[in-house]
Amino acid sequence: MLQRTRRRCEGTAMGAIVLDLRPGLGLGPFSLGMPICEAFAQIEQQPNIYDVVHVKYLDEEPLKLDIVISFPDHGFHLRFDPWSQRLRLIEVFDVKRLQMHYATSLIGGPSTLATFVAVYALFGPTFPGIYDKHRGGYTLFYPGLSFAFPIPSQYTDCCHDGEAELPLEFPDGTTPVTCRVSIYDSSTDSKVGVGSLMDKASAPPLPAGSLYMEELGEELWFTVGGQHIPFGASPQDVWTELGRPCGVHQKQAVIRVTEVMPVDAYFQDPGSSVHRVDQMVIHSASDPRPRTTLCGDYFYNYFTRGLDILFDGKAHKIKKFVLHTNYPGHADFNSYIKSNFVIYSSDFGGSFDHEVAASKHCITPSTKWEQVKEILGDCGRAAIQTQGSTSNPFGSTFCIWLSECCI
Repeated sequence: MLQRTRRRCEGTAMGAIVLDLRPGLGLGPFSLGMPICEAFAQIEQQPNIYDVVHVKYLDEEPLKLDIVISFPDHGFHLRFDPWSQRLRLIEVFDVKRLQMHYATSLIGGPSTLATFVAVYALFGPTFPGIYDKHRGGYTLFYPGLSFAFPIPSQYTDCCHDGEAELPLEFPDGTTPVTCRVSIYDSSTDSKVGVGSLMDKASAPPLPAGSLYMEELGEELWFTVGGQHIPFGASPQDVWTELGRPCGVHQKQAVIRVTEVMPVDAYFQDPGSSVHRVDQMVIHSASDPRPRTTLCGDYFYNYFTRGLDILFDGKAHKIKKFVLHTNYPGHADFNSYIKSNFVIYSSDFGGSFDHEVAASKHCITPSTKWEQVKEILGDCGRAAIQTQGSTSNPFGSTFCIWLSECCI
């Protein structure tokens, strides 16, 4: 779990914010289907409001469970699909901490209880909900929106055959208060709530022409825009196809100077020459710190496409593509939008059909190193190693770079 905490500005009370509730669409500045990088951008734009932010994912297998951005002070969190990294579900888990604005009314927060009667009066009649006797809760559904209410054990008789008469009131004249609100895409007609019902939420379909999750094939074919960038293309070709890069920087070479015989060697980065590290240099009088020098090659950075392009500094031709998967826990996480690449083996015709993309003939952001070797063959000793250890303690990871020898 990553955590960012800032000092709260004076006069900003915990849970005092008001966010627009948009059933089936989103909450405040957060819209269903948005990439995780856009959510972080919204957070960075309002640091005084979103000053305590937790980012949660499964350390052992970051792509197994949702990536969650949580706002504990405001009582809600955002759930992102771990593969597409798009927002699939918004959950308000503490309705007393967050006040929501819908139509011309307010609901929730410390001053306006979100009771069953209040919800029913604000959102109108709907079909009877579902009672979960194991959880002791009743969930009321509207298109793209659900409210969960705890039912005390002495009043379970109010829910007959898993349903209840609406609006729900207990024999003593009281009415339950919402314990959780779920906002989800309503296009699939799924009923999303707590427990197993939460798994039914999915991100809405991408709008036509969206560049997000655009597939990249061999020599970088872009499926949505139709751009084609081959190896050997010039900077002018790239500008014509993709427009101005988000950044340009020169590649630096690392030079290690030692005075004794080296005992170990490793690659500093893919495509570079071998650099030797002397583990006995601590006993040397020379300065062991690495020195850097510009090697002439330079990168075009397209952060919004998850892409870096390396040019030869003399010929000014493309020599390498670097495709970023925005892997949770990586040092570059949230620096690049996820690149949804597809790399086909040389003995396969190539197609952008999703069923084919999941086959053994191609490499995607979800392909692990063992599978890459099955497709492309064993390339020998790994180029990235953990110094001081014979193996990576974290297991297989997702790291792809393309050069002409790979395609």
